This record gives sequence, structure tokens and C-alpha cells, in this order.
Amino acid sequence: MNNLIIAGKSYSSRLLVGTGKYKDFTETRLAIESSGAQIITVAIRRTNIGQNPDEPNLLDVLPPSKYTLLPNTAGCYTLDDAVRTLRLARELLDGHRLVKLEVLGDPKTLYPNMIETLKAAEILVKENFDVMVYTSDDPIIARQLEEIGCVAIMPLASLIGSGMGILNPWNLQIIIDNAKIPVLVDAGVGTASDAAIAMELGCDGVLMNTAIAAAQNPVLMASAMRKAVEAGREAFLAGRMARKLYSASPSSPTSGIIASKPPK
Repeated sequence: MNNLIIAGKSYSSRLLVGTGKYKDFTETRLAIESSGAQIITVAIRRTNIGQNPDEPNLLDVLPPSKYTLLPNTAGCYTLDDAVRTLRLARELLDGHRLVKLEVLGDPKTLYPNMIETLKAAEILVKENFDVMVYTSDDPIIARQLEEIGCVAIMPLASLIGSGMGILNPWNLQIIIDNAKIPVLVDAGVGTASDAAIAMELGCDGVLMNTAIAAAQNPVLMASAMRKAVEAGREAFLAGRMARKLYSASPSSPTSGIIASKPPK
């Protein structure tokens, strides 16, 4: 399979994973290793990557030499907070450019505030950040984010942390069909079949956190998600058979068989 290309860099894994909600850094490390993910997203407001010198540092178990870190703005509800957070991340990570932007609308749904997101994306792109952006499933908004200069569009499949799966396949398909940059499902995946469906639709990748971290066995679920993303991508590339309602087609040859005529 061809690799995922984001901001000019190639990745063999199309599964991106988060680092929150695990019981400790050891479980985080084991689950991420099991996932095979190469891009790891980190909530700067919730995870220590050096801003708190007296606390355990995530980078000690997930070193930047091994993974591409993707600082995100989880917990930000204004463009000012989001931009400030990513500027801090760039300082902490020695000029790191690849970031994930999310500006949330309210604490109950965690749905994106797209007015603030668009404004923040424009500022960050002008400051030479490579912006991957969490967005609604609105195809027009997705196009505007691409025109601004974002390097990847990340529409939600359903609400963050809901585990409800792909509720909006038709909108996702429109975004995928029209985008010239990678489209990755972000939010709502609950189990491996959800990840496979996203990839079968033609998504370039899937980002998840809760689906793995909240599983009864996070390390095993991480392995399942890796296989699901790979299988879904292969199925998309292979091209599924056409759906034929009320038109069955036998898999075995029918010529030369000894049988009576089928009923009408």
C-alpha cells in the first residue's frame, strides 16, 4: 500500500493515536506500540511535555526521535487560546511545525466552533504552522480550510469520545471526493469496524484516542485498530463489488449442472 503523506513527510501507518485517558504512561506506551502508529497527538493543556519540570514527562516514554508528535489544542474554546497553545508547543518542541487545531464550541458536545476554527487556521498558516484541523462534516467548510492552506482535514465521524461510529458517511464521502489534501476521520470511532468503514469510504487515515484508552484491554484494542485500518485501506484500494439488490449472482458456475429449473 502507498504511504500516507502529510506536510511532505511519508508515514507507513494510517492510524494516528492520542495519549490521554490511559491509567499511566506505561499503558500509554504499550498501547501506542501495539497500534503501530507513527503520529502521536498530545494535548498541550493536559499532558506534560516539558512545561512542568517536576512532573513525569511523556517524551521520556514516547521520544520524538521515534514518533512524530502532533500537539493539539484540546480544551481550547477560543481562537486566542488555541493559537497561544500551539505557539507554546512550538517553543517546547524546538520549532515543531506540525500541529492539530481544534477550537471547541461547548463543553457538553465538544463540537467544533467553525467560525473560530477558520480564523485560527488562517493565523497559524500565516505563521508557518502545518495545520491539521478538526472540523465539522460540512463539505463547504472543509473546502475553505483547504483553501486557507491546512495540510489535512479531520472531520468528526460522531461526537468526541462518544464511540458512536460513522454517523455521516455521505457528508464524509463528499469531503473525500473533493479534497486535494488528506482527509482523516477524527472523533467518534468506537471499535475496529468503525475504523475499517472509515478507510473503506476512502479516508486517508483515522485518528482516535478514547476507543483505545477506554477499552477493557487497551493494548489489545490498539492492535485490533491497526489491523482494521490496514484492512479497510486494502478493501478501498481493491474496489468492492457492486451492490445488486434482488439480483443474486452465484459464485459457482451454473452451466452443465443437472437440476430442475428454479421456481419463478
